[in-house]
Amino acid sequence: MDTRDPGHLSGDRKIGTADEHVTAGKLASEGVGGAAVGAAGAAIGAMAGPIGMLVGGIAGIVGGWWAGKSAAEATHKYSDTDDQIYRETYENSPSRVADRSYDQVRPAYQLGHIAGMNPDYRDRDFESVEGDLQRGWTGDVAAKHGDWTTARPYARDAFTRSRAAATGSAAAGAVREAGHKAANVVDDMKDRVDGNPASRPGPDATDRPERLE
Repeated sequence: MDTRDPGHLSGDRKIGTADEHVTAGKLASEGVGGAAVGAAGAAIGAMAGPIGMLVGGIAGIVGGWWAGKSAAEATHKYSDTDDQIYRETYENSPSRVADRSYDQVRPAYQLGHIAGMNPDYRDRDFESVEGDLQRGWTGDVAAKHGDWTTARPYARDAFTRSRAAATGSAAAGAVREAGHKAANVVDDMKDRVDGNPASRPGPDATDRPERLE
């Protein structure tokens, strides 16, 4: 019988310690059994409450982005502002469930919001990623927060909003970068013409700060 501390799995590395974050995906890739992967998912979830449990469950089954550091960090990017927006959306929604408060359906919004940050889903609609999310909505979650049919519209709304924000941020960054490059090309041409000793082709003190980094 293995008498090691049950908190140690796969090479005696403890899940959830500050010095090493062992994800369910890592354990799965190393050939650890399903029960251990489930334990890893629970460990991930314990770090971030109910939404962490959902992410941990998906990580153990789907892997990929869900089992990496970015997904774990994404659980902490769900802000108070996001929560207030979803609360107001739910409380004013015609599909609101009469006997369920926002606090009871919050995990559905959180799950959709975090899924919207997944770069693998950037060019996919909700219906095409729904299967992954539903896998994390286990029977235990459903017993407390409603079955997937009930949770689905809230997860979809949050996914749509979150993905639009993520896509918009990436697009804005690309536009800024293109603008900086164009401005510096013009600057280089000017440098060649004016012969100013303070400016020269290539990065110099007259260029935009972004170029000098």
